[in-house]
Amino acid sequence: MNKIDLAGRRAVVTGGAQGIGRAIAERLLASDASVALWDRDEQLTEATAGELASLGKTAAVTVDVTDWASVERAVATTNDALGGIDILVCNAGIAGPSAKVWEYPNDQWQAVIDIDLTGVFYCLKAVVPGMIAQNYGRIVSTASIAGKEGNPNASPYSAAKAGVIALTKSLGKELAGHDIAVNCITPAAAKTRIFDQISQEHIDYMLQKIPRGRFLLVEEAAAMVAWLVSAENSFTTGAVFDLSGGRATY
Repeated sequence: MNKIDLAGRRAVVTGGAQGIGRAIAERLLASDASVALWDRDEQLTEATAGELASLGKTAAVTVDVTDWASVERAVATTNDALGGIDILVCNAGIAGPSAKVWEYPNDQWQAVIDIDLTGVFYCLKAVVPGMIAQNYGRIVSTASIAGKEGNPNASPYSAAKAGVIALTKSLGKELAGHDIAVNCITPAAAKTRIFDQISQEHIDYMLQKIPRGRFLLVEEAAAMVAWLVSAENSFTTGAVFDLSGGRATY
């Protein structure tokens, strides 16, 4: 494992209690950053923070990214715990059920959009002013290959992740005059608890689309993010980094 120099940096990882988010948090801690885990599952977040404490300074912050007031409180709590925020990884997300567009439950559509897209917007809106004030920041959002191609039976997830890609491009241009890099990753599926939300038919569909013939490892996502949030990434912004195992066509 290459060690990225993140000494002294203060990071937030949303959805950091498990899956890709936890792997990213572990990698950032291994690179000497301090990390606040933001997650809505209080018990799991506290447990994960305890398990990772031996790797470096961690903070457990319970937050609902769909609630603006909750996100504002999370920023204040994190500032108190870490002294500021240099790195933001917007990773929290859900898949939603598998269904055709015309059969998709309205409430489930809204739930996916609220967490996967509006939640990213709220976190960006709350954290970016502090980065502007210190003229430094690194931001990475977890989009998806579904945001590039549109997965059948996953319309709100695909739409939300496409929105994250466009949001990344917009914010990257808005912050280009500062030492703040804004990028996103577009992973193919990784075997995490999000698989519990989707059908076996959809899982099989995703696997057969990957030329590598396997699912993404969470450690592979974390490795890419670790460099993207480092000071070395001083030029690239508003960009999309592929983690689809050869599936992406652009």
